[in-house]
Amino acid sequence: MKRPIAELIGTGRYLPDKVLSNADLEKMVDTSDQWILDRTGIRERRVASAEETLACMGKVACEQALESAGVDVADVDVLLTATASPDRLLPSQACDIQATLGAVNAAAFDVIAACSGFIYGLTVAEGMVSSGQAKNILVVGAERLTAITNYKDRATCILLGDGVGATLVRPARNGTRGILSSYLKTDGRLANLLYRPGGGSVHPPSEEMLADGSYFLTMAGRETFKHAVRSMSDACDQAMARAGLSGDDIDLLIPHQANLRIIEATAKHMGMPLDKVYVNIDRYGNTSAASIPIALDECVREGRVTEGTTILMVAFGGGLTWGAVVVRW
Repeated sequence: MKRPIAELIGTGRYLPDKVLSNADLEKMVDTSDQWILDRTGIRERRVASAEETLACMGKVACEQALESAGVDVADVDVLLTATASPDRLLPSQACDIQATLGAVNAAAFDVIAACSGFIYGLTVAEGMVSSGQAKNILVVGAERLTAITNYKDRATCILLGDGVGATLVRPARNGTRGILSSYLKTDGRLANLLYRPGGGSVHPPSEEMLADGSYFLTMAGRETFKHAVRSMSDACDQAMARAGLSGDDIDLLIPHQANLRIIEATAKHMGMPLDKVYVNIDRYGNTSAASIPIALDECVREGRVTEGTTILMVAFGGGLTWGAVVVRW
């Protein structure tokens, strides 16, 4: 096992107050509470108001992370944001969170890897710590997916919610605590399984785009499900092998909250009992890059993560992208 270079300290989260329940969706689209619950495990999700921008929500999550880490905002060197639903396309979401937070000494940029974005962001942060580029890096997962959700498409609108999670990455202090391994993978040939067809420079926004729904997130659910199970299992195996660990060494699995059946299949592959797997998809739905940092903050504040806890975080998302990180807290 390698000596950790970077460690995670401090966590924070923000969830909007507005709840969109399955009963609410029954009034909006041809679906039912039982249908949604059976296929996804989701009971409700959160929806941001017009005032709850990612910049504002990100500020709160970052402030919580800094407070729990005991780090002043002036000492933040880098603010890295993973998002697939930024407040605006230019500048980066990280720039707007930096301005709102007042992290005047921080470089700020985005990582775009859809639901895998937070895992990718942690790996980028570890590299920057390793190279001496930074000592205090805020890694943020932030999404307002409801803004790019087609509420006429029952296959996707039942899944998505809003929220932000954050953590601070710094140089490892004691040689045992920190990021033990990571694994990242991409297959861009499968991009059209989970993507937004329009809205970029190839197909700029237009009235036709809004009318035909190509502005919104689109997913080939059955195919995406199959790739997700296979890829998340592969990422877990690869990350644990690189850390020199087995499933028995993992105290807590924090998977991306995409679908309860995917989570259960990943746990089964690892031979891990469900009481060692953290699940909050029933309350928040799929919050993409924000799902793992939100769950991590809940685990820390609930006491499920304490000093010495070995955590496996794994995600799969559009791109297609997938990856995993093993962390000792």
